[in-house]
Amino acid sequence: MISTLLSQLDGPDGDRTPRLAYGADYNPEQWPREVWEEDVRLMREAGVNLVSVGIFSWARIQPDRDRWDFGWLDEVMDLLHAGGIGVDLATATASPPPWLTTAHPEILPVTAAGETVWPGARQHWRPTSPVFREHALRLVRTMAERYAGHPALVAWHVSNELGCHNVYDYSDDAARAFRDWLRARYTTLDALNHAWGTAFWSQRYSGWEQILPPRLAASHPNPTQQLDFKRFSSDALKEYLVAERDVLREITPDVPVTTNFMVMGGTKGMNYPDWAGEIDFVSNDHYVHPGPQDRAELSFSANLTSGIAAGRPWFLMEHSTSAVNWQPVNVAKRPGDLARDSLLHVAHGADAVCFFQWRQSAAGAEKYHSAMVPHAGADSEVFRAVVELGQTLKALAPVAGSEREPARVGIVYDWESWWASEQDSHPSALLDYRQEALDWYAALHTLGIRADVVTTTTDLDRYDVLITPVLHVVPAPLAKELTRYVESGGHLVSTYFSGVVDENDHIWLGGHPGALRDVLGIRIEEFGPLLEGDAVELDGAATGTLWTDRITVTDPAVDVLAHYRTGAYAGRPAVTRRAVGRGSAAYVSTRLGAEGLAGLLPALLGPAGVASELPEGARGSVELTVRRGPDGRFLFLVNRTDESVALTGLAGEVLVGDTDAGGGLVLGPRDVAVLRRPAT
Repeated sequence: MISTLLSQLDGPDGDRTPRLAYGADYNPEQWPREVWEEDVRLMREAGVNLVSVGIFSWARIQPDRDRWDFGWLDEVMDLLHAGGIGVDLATATASPPPWLTTAHPEILPVTAAGETVWPGARQHWRPTSPVFREHALRLVRTMAERYAGHPALVAWHVSNELGCHNVYDYSDDAARAFRDWLRARYTTLDALNHAWGTAFWSQRYSGWEQILPPRLAASHPNPTQQLDFKRFSSDALKEYLVAERDVLREITPDVPVTTNFMVMGGTKGMNYPDWAGEIDFVSNDHYVHPGPQDRAELSFSANLTSGIAAGRPWFLMEHSTSAVNWQPVNVAKRPGDLARDSLLHVAHGADAVCFFQWRQSAAGAEKYHSAMVPHAGADSEVFRAVVELGQTLKALAPVAGSEREPARVGIVYDWESWWASEQDSHPSALLDYRQEALDWYAALHTLGIRADVVTTTTDLDRYDVLITPVLHVVPAPLAKELTRYVESGGHLVSTYFSGVVDENDHIWLGGHPGALRDVLGIRIEEFGPLLEGDAVELDGAATGTLWTDRITVTDPAVDVLAHYRTGAYAGRPAVTRRAVGRGSAAYVSTRLGAEGLAGLLPALLGPAGVASELPEGARGSVELTVRRGPDGRFLFLVNRTDESVALTGLAGEVLVGDTDAGGGLVLGPRDVAVLRRPAT
């Protein structure tokens, strides 16, 4: 889908073949008219062929309720088309204009403490407000009718980063919508009272009108109420997305619709796997958080985005050329980082590489956020790197349209387990769901082993090894599916605090890990969370933190791969594996971190015969990702270090990269190479 978006437009040389998209958010309304033509000229110099326009333009497009100003946007659309640049046109609904919030303050969100979220920043609207939706959909319809058939229009961009600042609204509008959502989910109050366990703390409801969102309470709010409110809040935003999408499809049925997800860091309020089926192609925004695992996290998020997109190509709608503006310390990227970050996304399936934003703002909250054209102008290292990346993406045109080649190892990432495992009143508030998954991913890369990050809706049978870190919420059908996977010859690896509750956040009784107890062949009577700073030693000099379990082996087919050497459970099993025919089910009961997991993984992967595809000297330094399509099998080799790495024994046509005198690949610090092999 994405690679063909631009084929309807003439490329720089009249080319209409599929190619990778390259560009940025473009905000011409921030600049005087004389800058626009220079922008188009510089875009062509950089190889830009796609920009997102109109994202925060509502106040400019509609200065008042019954007044419209499209002249400037018409001119921008025409200029871009004349320059051979396609437009991903935003519906401009991301932030309501001052006239609307002044006339209708009832559209403003409310916090759990009852405080109004006032205008002055962005995204100050309630997802469930009927008044906001009336005005927003009027704008969407007006824009769709005006630009239907415009030759620059290649895609619609619904709102912007839905839920970034307003995912949880506790207003009266939200309360009414929450009750409607609960009626649809449970039908009767008896069913809701059972699911929420309202016999506890005298919470039983006798009327729907008594139910509220989990507002500020005297103690811990009902845990299932909290979990359902998270589900509802994600669904409310999805419903709003669908409302805009339906208007666009009615008027422009041939123009694809997307919206930008935020699969990165701690953004967890939106259940993106559930949203993905509502749009024509998945888009994502990603920003690096400087730290020891910065590029591992980037790779993990890009990989997860591909999993959400079911392996199909997706759109990197935003990332940064250098520093951002919103971190405590906004570190500039080093030479090579701009290209490496971009190409790592392409390696994981992105067919479009775009930045926020085209020209760095001179005013406003994001004036210190980097851009393709920085404050220093085109005569700058950043812009030269931008131009160079444009040439690289042009050389990678054959990659466009190819899909991610499945790895042999899958890491399951589950939004509901993320939500539920980190709620209050649990054995440990130190648990970090995303970090545990990232540790497994980083450990596999240390060994030079490819892995896919997937969701529970993925076809699990495509993976020889399936790792399910902290899979806390396991409904009965999922437990049955995981058991079938093992019995069919798959190798399951589970961790602490997995299989503990069902979809209602009710404990699976009879001993932990509940829903997975039988397939794992173990029983846990009591959790043993560790205080911050405490650690336990395991066989083989491994160190565990955060968590321990009091494990009893219940099946003679279970092998104990490691015992605790110290701590309250010294001498008891710490890591187990149960053989089941050709398959197996393993359990890791403590947090080992990426280093400890790298030492354990060979024992867990051995029964499946999974090994590295990289030369031995490159393991731990180079990340390998593979895309496959009609034009070949594309190997992306990414140097994750600050040292040069020589690669031998990797045959193929070099699309991007340097070779030595003997024809071997040489990856410079923070460098990327791409090889093409014949499709198989």
